[in-house]
Amino acid sequence: MADSWSSSVDAHLDWTPGSGRNGLAKAVRAAIRDGRWRPGSVVPSTRALAHDLGLARGTVTRVYSDLVAEGYLLTSQGAPTRVATAGVEPLSMPRTVSAEEPRPRWTFMPGRPDPSLFPRDAWVAATRRVLQHTPNETFDYGEPRGSSVLRATLAAYLGRGRGVLADPARIVICAGYSHALSVLGRALRELGITETAFEDPSVRAFRDLAEASGQRVVGVPVDGGGLRVDQLSSPAVVVTAAHQAPLGVTMAPARRTALARTGAVIVEDDYDGEFRYDRHQVGAVQALAPERVVYAGSVSKTLSPSLRLGWLVLPRFLVDPVVAALTTSGAQPPALAQLTLAHLISSGGYDRHVRRCRIEYRSRRDALVAALPRHLNPQGISAGLHLVLPLDTAAESRVPATARRHALAVATVGAQRMRPSEGAGGLIVGYGAPAKHAFAGALDALLGMLREL
Repeated sequence: MADSWSSSVDAHLDWTPGSGRNGLAKAVRAAIRDGRWRPGSVVPSTRALAHDLGLARGTVTRVYSDLVAEGYLLTSQGAPTRVATAGVEPLSMPRTVSAEEPRPRWTFMPGRPDPSLFPRDAWVAATRRVLQHTPNETFDYGEPRGSSVLRATLAAYLGRGRGVLADPARIVICAGYSHALSVLGRALRELGITETAFEDPSVRAFRDLAEASGQRVVGVPVDGGGLRVDQLSSPAVVVTAAHQAPLGVTMAPARRTALARTGAVIVEDDYDGEFRYDRHQVGAVQALAPERVVYAGSVSKTLSPSLRLGWLVLPRFLVDPVVAALTTSGAQPPALAQLTLAHLISSGGYDRHVRRCRIEYRSRRDALVAALPRHLNPQGISAGLHLVLPLDTAAESRVPATARRHALAVATVGAQRMRPSEGAGGLIVGYGAPAKHAFAGALDALLGMLREL
């Protein structure tokens, strides 16, 4: 049976000792054909490979010379020997025809910020500052609840900016909102709560996460005043009170008060609470019932979803169950990213970045609304990163095919309903998604699609 050997550059060979020059050449050819030695990669030096395999260096040199002549390897004066970049196809990688559709050129998908607005310079400066001053112990295994520095910073920031009653001891750091929702679902299940209500419509992916964590998901209708609290009977509910996703309405004050008095465990997803344009900030529902409301936030809309940084402000009775579920999940954002965010917030850089983004997104919203046909009545425009254009059911059903013809990615309200055939239709336009330089082209594609509809 062949033995697996490795060289100083982790170039693995299935080579049988005693097979000599021909056996070594065969093993190298197989490694290249199988794709283990990738095209363009550096191969082990003759000295290193001879030492690892217990062969004479001259034997390896002759094998390499033969493989150069055959076109498997490439050599050049003063440079290391490499695998040839053309002419050799790996046997283990058969060609297949992809069934995926081409990626749309333009996007107005909701729930996404412009990645080109990420504050690279500020993030690098904050990271450098943290690396210079953080103690070595920071790079050990982290605290289950997350960095105490970030939790203290968030407690101050959320109280100042969102009116949240936050104690650092009741904050946990998660790997984004999706992770937080999964952890919450498991913690509630351990407490005997196995049914969670969601607004209808709401983001389908989040409902799926709740179900995967062991929750039975039910829907509660949404109208112009937000969640119909009078139709809520579940022991737990997830709401987007400040800017409903996807309809964009703000929950009416009377309903916020009624919701806080229901006795249900309320998960308040404040997904884009920093972006309000035409009115004052709406305070968090959490302040009305801090022992019943879980406040959930993240930097996915303000900075980047790729950072995977989110948090939960918990009622006292949920702290231990959530920490236990968080530990079991095995996921935690890196300590360096947590400390970098803490420094960005405490230094004022985060607020400055959010203000710049608010100006940019408001400008886009204004340009979008001004360009829309007059007969359309956009909804949910006072806040967030998206608006909704009401459509009848027939027009909404034509959106996917029409959008493809215009190389445009958009979403519809019906696709986010628990019962797609019930309720009004609409087009969800996420004006935060296009890169700044691509916004004009995406807008032209959208207008072309609307004319065709």
